[in-house]
Amino acid sequence: MSKYHKLFAASALGLCLAVPAFAGSLGLGRPALPEEIAAWDLDVAPDVTGLPEGSGDVFTGEEVFAEHCAVCHGDFAEGVGNWPKLAGGEGTLADKDPLKTVGSYWPYLSTVWDYVNRSMPFGNAQSLEPDEVYAIVAYILYSNDIVDDEFTLTHENFLEVDMPNADGFIVDDRETAEAHFWMDEPCMEDCKENVEIAMRAAVLDVTPEETGAVEVQASEQEAPAKSEGASEGSAEVKDTAVLDPEMIESGEKVFKKCKSCHQVGEGAKHRTGPALNGIAGATAGAIEGFKYSKAMKAAAEEGLVWTDEELAAFLAKPKAYMKGTRMSFAGLGKQDEIDAVIVYLKSFGS
Repeated sequence: MSKYHKLFAASALGLCLAVPAFAGSLGLGRPALPEEIAAWDLDVAPDVTGLPEGSGDVFTGEEVFAEHCAVCHGDFAEGVGNWPKLAGGEGTLADKDPLKTVGSYWPYLSTVWDYVNRSMPFGNAQSLEPDEVYAIVAYILYSNDIVDDEFTLTHENFLEVDMPNADGFIVDDRETAEAHFWMDEPCMEDCKENVEIAMRAAVLDVTPEETGAVEVQASEQEAPAKSEGASEGSAEVKDTAVLDPEMIESGEKVFKKCKSCHQVGEGAKHRTGPALNGIAGATAGAIEGFKYSKAMKAAAEEGLVWTDEELAAFLAKPKAYMKGTRMSFAGLGKQDEIDAVIVYLKSFGS
């Protein structure tokens, strides 16, 4: 047999194997057994068809998520590197660079459960028990401020969860609504002679890096005289002192550790965490348009103000400073980094 005949035979065999409909007529293979079909039939529909019984709470989900998912998606579903962000993005779908997450984009909770159950964790798919999947999905919902920290997701209350973008999709009716594009006779008159590029695609926050720090010209500013009775190093002097441009520059570099969740500068938007313009000296939990955790709301009610000292303590160890905070970052280990970030944040208002 020539190499061409062998190639044809191999191609024919591959076609037969790829098209089960021909199996009977060609005598290849056998019908799949019910248990074999069941092993593959794992999908969960929006009406919860196929959803197994089970339950999982947010607290358990945080532990399971940390063990199986955080290496790629971050401790708080904020994403690591180029791995997908699962939380945040609220209100960004109309932006040039929308952040599409479970909270901002996905219309059906069943899609989340189904994807985690069938495809995750990466490299070890279908290793999770149903209760673990329920717990992970509950934690993802919590990370998107869709449920509170005491929520338990079950097969019974599954359809009660309201996804924020559930009404953001329309039925694809192009087969009928746009039929004239391929059913009518094409127009072949008055065609353009030349094709011109009208615009180009752009993705924000990739390159070049943001340079949002406010440049402070020390020569153009003078520190006001210390008020009578104010002690050396008092809060009043710190708040009105000229910001050190070198500290701002250092703080901008350190802030790169925070950029996956927070934005500052002109056009800053809320992500997993709030935009931080004006955070220095502000009351905790007071930035408009962001859904804060219960812990942060409680701190705000108790009168917490983000002074230099409070910001420093929070940035050092967020979870130790405020139990129940949604801040997933472990903290800045060096005091000079903390000081630089505070000055950097002050450059965006206080």
